[in-house]
Amino acid sequence: MGSDTGSGAETEADVVVIGGGVMGTSIAFHLAEAGVPRVVLVERDALGSGSTCKAAGGVRAQFSDEVNIRLGARSLEAFTRFGRRPGQEIDLRRVGYLFLLSRPEDVAAFEAGVALQNDLGVPSRMVSVEEARRLSPLIVPDGLLAAAFSPDDGHCTPESVVLGYATGARRHGARILTGCEVVGIETGGGEIRAVRTSRGRVRTPAVVCAAGAWSAAVGRMAGVDLPVEPLRRQIVFTEPLPGLPRPVPMTIDFTTSFYFHAEGEGLMLGMSDPDERPGFLLNRSDAWLPRLTEAIGARAPSLLNVGLAGGWAGLYEVTPDHNALIGEDASVPRFLYATGFSGHGFLQGPAVGEVVRDLYLGRAPFTDVAPLHAARFAGDALRPEINRV
Repeated sequence: MGSDTGSGAETEADVVVIGGGVMGTSIAFHLAEAGVPRVVLVERDALGSGSTCKAAGGVRAQFSDEVNIRLGARSLEAFTRFGRRPGQEIDLRRVGYLFLLSRPEDVAAFEAGVALQNDLGVPSRMVSVEEARRLSPLIVPDGLLAAAFSPDDGHCTPESVVLGYATGARRHGARILTGCEVVGIETGGGEIRAVRTSRGRVRTPAVVCAAGAWSAAVGRMAGVDLPVEPLRRQIVFTEPLPGLPRPVPMTIDFTTSFYFHAEGEGLMLGMSDPDERPGFLLNRSDAWLPRLTEAIGARAPSLLNVGLAGGWAGLYEVTPDHNALIGEDASVPRFLYATGFSGHGFLQGPAVGEVVRDLYLGRAPFTDVAPLHAARFAGDALRPEINRV
């Protein structure tokens, strides 16, 4: 199993986790920590090389969907204790998330969201335009009606989270195989039999798909429909801003999706591109920059005078209702999945690792994720998430 020759070497596992981003490493850690023997994680490239290490690193519990609020809040607690369990510095900055609202319908939706978040213990609140300017002095108030803010939210370093979970998983006995591509999943009699990889065959009765934007292809190998599409998202970094007033909350102009937060001595800037079509594009494109420039000019015009110092392109893993897929397939038992997070996967990684551990072990998770089962797309049970960035 240790060679790259594909020579037919064979090994056994009690469960194979496919995907080495935050989701896969969190799941492997939680399974191994719980005493599940022979946990094997396979990643075709390097750990975190897919969407995780291209994530903006935001962590929050400000969502419109109750399940997402619970997953976000639970993960925030785990990120706060990450230095002790699994044991890794992740540079957590709890600077808050500030959503800037300029449409009456968005104000109403966020008011309802804040009420639900408060009921679930999240200290978010609606704030005036004046307070929003105090919290994030780079913005101008033109057209704003209100804002929503939660001081517990913030950002941390995705690569460090992956490293912490992977190290912890190995410490508890999990095997992590990088440079190991899944090429097939064998089933028989309605059961999973094995995972075929570029480095040999792994006999196993259970698989967890945590392959992010590549999950649809993994699902097809087992005859499971996972409606996940890849969508390119880009971010850029500014040159250092010596006079930057700090702390800088994660500031989101909700109407345009333009956002920024502090990164080193400068800022990270990002925004969705409505013209982007689904696909595995990872090259950087300048096509979105005019729209980004227009949004910056409207909401934080002083940033137009700041130079850019690079950026990158990564993939969102998008579902039809922009909400996650978490569950176990009904027709292929022991095929579990945690994917399709549509931009909020990194921040939910800790809690979802717990949930998948419990689904695997046949126990009730801390929150009911049944509404996020992939079967919802076969009926009329879409579960849209409003608070998307």
